[in-house]
Amino acid sequence: MKAPGRVVISVQALCIHAGKDILLGPIEFHVREGGTLVIIGETGAGKSLAVQAILGTLHGSLLAEGQITVNGQRHDLLAPSTRANFWGKELATLPQEPWRALDPLMQSHRQVCETHRFVSCHSQHAAVVATNNAFGSLGLNGAEQHLPGTLSGGMAQRVAFAAATAGGAPILLADEPTKGLDTKRHATVVSLLSQVPDSGGALVVITHDISVARSLGGDVLILKDGCMIEQGPTHAVLDYPKTTYTKDLANAQPACWKPAKPCQSGDWVLKADSIRIKRGGRVLVDNFSLRLHAGERIAISGPSGGGKTTLLDTLAGLLRPANGEIQRAEHLSSTDIQKLYQDPPAAFPARVNLSCSLRDVARIHGVDSAQVACLLSRLGINSALLDRRPDEVSGGELQRISIARALTVRPRILLADEPTSRLDPITQRDTMKLLADIASDENIAILLVTHDIAMAKAWANRCIALSSPEEPLPPGGWGNRLDKAY
Repeated sequence: MKAPGRVVISVQALCIHAGKDILLGPIEFHVREGGTLVIIGETGAGKSLAVQAILGTLHGSLLAEGQITVNGQRHDLLAPSTRANFWGKELATLPQEPWRALDPLMQSHRQVCETHRFVSCHSQHAAVVATNNAFGSLGLNGAEQHLPGTLSGGMAQRVAFAAATAGGAPILLADEPTKGLDTKRHATVVSLLSQVPDSGGALVVITHDISVARSLGGDVLILKDGCMIEQGPTHAVLDYPKTTYTKDLANAQPACWKPAKPCQSGDWVLKADSIRIKRGGRVLVDNFSLRLHAGERIAISGPSGGGKTTLLDTLAGLLRPANGEIQRAEHLSSTDIQKLYQDPPAAFPARVNLSCSLRDVARIHGVDSAQVACLLSRLGINSALLDRRPDEVSGGELQRISIARALTVRPRILLADEPTSRLDPITQRDTMKLLADIASDENIAILLVTHDIAMAKAWANRCIALSSPEEPLPPGGWGNRLDKAY
């Protein structure tokens, strides 16, 4: 790896305001050629705001103060249209929500190919070859003609990564680039990210994953409540933290959690018998059987794109299995099964503020608004956030609000698809403990989809590992053909 060279990003005294409220700052940092900066911190601490300020994409209601210099030029003084000219060529971004960044009406391969063609100015043939190579290296073969909305969260994340890096910009700003990825794809993306500084570029990564920070090295900046509380070489800060908060971050990883206690589950509430699930002519799940009991917590893991989300949709009654049978307990009503979606922005009306969305749910189901407020408080949500639209809060805040909305109707079954993927380790630990407590207190059955094997083993009473029927099974198998615990 080359030694870091000249400073290419300089941020000094950056503050971001929403009216009279300071959301972030003051913070400052510098990133050199061949350098990496990892930003870690609690959900809602302003990590994404810092990257948006560098790009010039802050929401119109927010005001940034301070100096932002890119390659020696004061970008904060430039007009928005001028700053946009640098996107893709000098600065590239991988946003936290890939489905917001991708064109929903354009096939995945074409989106990446157009970036190679028109940003990197490759010939049509060279653009196609480069796109094919990117799809192959990211395990996206077969997804070329799919629209983003038909991809799994992890696959959409990888398509967004291919598009973000296709322009060849030497500076990459990546916001949670490994969320929703299985272990293999996680390692692939981290390896690709590390190539940016290795080739002389500059990398800024926002992540909740301490292992990503350790793998990338460089420098780390720790944020809490919008303030910078610790900064320095990544391994020095994480191995020898100076603040209690940084110590808590390291200790809040799922591998450090206390294992779940055995569950005294009740009668079955959901059955699946030998079901087969197809999508787009492809078999995703085959000969899958399950018994889910009241108060039980089951975790499902497996490769990205392997059908976990489709399985939850099928169990929820949103899709019909090609074969097999799904039964619900007779006493369950139509609202007794609720689903937490992997990408909460897609589950909220974009132009309606959050307070209105929650009030509507409470009104329709006859729930006292005080109960909703209590849930939000237990999840650490400031009521002032509810006056904003979904795109005006952080991904982690929206994820917790979606949990509160689902629990408002007091379901008997909760299908949770990566419900804490946007949360920092401390908030994730506390949120998962809260879900476990509520499940125990109210005898709710929870089916959790997660890529985090450590979380699955620590939190769930029982675990199921899925593999795609079209992919070879590991030695001994792992069973989407069986309801097999590990």
